[in-house]
Amino acid sequence: MQPLDGIGGTGIFSKLIYRRTGRSKRVSSWDKTGGNRDFLTIPAGATATLAEISGAGCVRHIWITVGCSDPLYLRKLVLKFYWDGETEPSVLSPLGDFFGMGHGIARSFMSLPLATVTPDGHDGNYGGGVAMNCYFAMPFASGARMEVVNECEGEVHSFYYYVDYESYDAPLPDSVLRFHAHYRQEYHTTGTKGNLFDQKINYWEHLAEPCLSDQENYLILDAQGAGHFVGCVLSIDNIDPLPVIRKLGTQEQVLKEYTWWGEGDDMFFIDGEPWPPSLHGTGSEDYLCHAWGMHNKAYAYAGTSIPENDPKFPDRHQCTSYRFHIEDPVMFNQSLRMSIEHGHANMQENDYSSVAFWYQTEPHQSLEPLPSVKDRLPRNKRD
Repeated sequence: MQPLDGIGGTGIFSKLIYRRTGRSKRVSSWDKTGGNRDFLTIPAGATATLAEISGAGCVRHIWITVGCSDPLYLRKLVLKFYWDGETEPSVLSPLGDFFGMGHGIARSFMSLPLATVTPDGHDGNYGGGVAMNCYFAMPFASGARMEVVNECEGEVHSFYYYVDYESYDAPLPDSVLRFHAHYRQEYHTTGTKGNLFDQKINYWEHLAEPCLSDQENYLILDAQGAGHFVGCVLSIDNIDPLPVIRKLGTQEQVLKEYTWWGEGDDMFFIDGEPWPPSLHGTGSEDYLCHAWGMHNKAYAYAGTSIPENDPKFPDRHQCTSYRFHIEDPVMFNQSLRMSIEHGHANMQENDYSSVAFWYQTEPHQSLEPLPSVKDRLPRNKRD
């Protein structure tokens, strides 16, 4: 009798019926005395080690929640992950941005690799309680070190976490890539026509302006090596006003109106290729898998975690969206440069920040250091 092939199908649950090798393990903040103080306390300026793991393995799930009186702790706490004894981190990002929430804002959303939950009535607040989950696989051959740095002015009085992972007796295959994540920002992007409001330029009348390079784009990732890009979180503070010119008799009145930031094209340059790139998009909301604007919808592979038009915060124009290339990773053999226009032809001057997620061979080029904690704060929260 011939054995059956393909039992379980090919869907997301298909591999669950097959026996796996390895052992499931966890590092967490549980109270080793047996009490209920199941958290770390992290003084201001201190670095806490979340996990120090030896041998071969793979992180499968991370859960974190934080008690901190600083409402901007999601931007002030920094994650650093190191694989296989490296001295340069492969993951470098503020806590909230890594989990899909920009600007230091906490909000519930669900995607396939990232999911967060806030208490009822607290969605959209700066800081506060939020449960954060990450399901990206993070393999390592000889060890892993995972840290969090407290760049708040005060103490983090409770940092709860799980790091769920698998350990392996056999070595990892050489073909297994390492997980990377890196935060970038540009506050603010420089418009190719200068300040549109001051010059009384109507943005919508300049959509035929050519853009035949990515040199002025907002840069999301510049990686060297071989691997594949698996997505990004993109946050925008829509601060660039447009002029609305009205005639009042013989007088001219100039009013301010917020514009739409989503006309910027995404561009992927693979292995140092020249213009035009292999992947060239048609607009930011198109790359983020929405249309006719970004909507308050969060789906498995793409969507909005923080909507710009939140009726609870009518004066706030901060938004965060995401796109995960789980089924369609962008492959590269030597390098990958991924960028996006800030407004059509880079004419808008908004605050952009992002986290790129990718897998690649090691060693990787050093990740650009994060801006200072003060410079990372959203514009409306700076002193």
